[in-house]
Amino acid sequence: MHLAYPAVLAVLLFCTGLYGVLARRNAILVLMSVELMLNAVNLNLVAFDVWLRDALHSGQALTLFTIAIAAAEIGIGLAIVLAVYRNRGSSDVDRLRDTAETDEAETVPDGDDSDDGDGTATASGTGTEDQATASAGKAKKAEATP
Repeated sequence: MHLAYPAVLAVLLFCTGLYGVLARRNAILVLMSVELMLNAVNLNLVAFDVWLRDALHSGQALTLFTIAIAAAEIGIGLAIVLAVYRNRGSSDVDRLRDTAETDEAETVPDGDDSDDGDGTATASGTGTEDQATASAGKAKKAEATP
């Protein structure tokens, strides 16, 4: 058996999985793409094990471990995706950044410098702009929760 055939197939599988991880927005499709990448690695492990005629079949044993870890990974990943979908209503990867519950817009005492999130410090002369920011942050947080 030529080693080039399974190696080329593994490269194609891995590149397809890499494209899926980088280009897809749906978390379930990203998990499927990771599985494609793991299967490409498994194909290489078995192909090189057969090509080297290893007496211990180390490549095939490592493939079994990879399959077991991939099964655990997909189970945990799918549980996380379902929990996020249940709470947010979408499994869009770009919207998962909004899951962090940080209160960046809290009221700052008068006269203190505050960081407005983009790295620049602003001096607050009155407390009205800080209170407006805090109330807008609370409204956004209340709007995000069902």
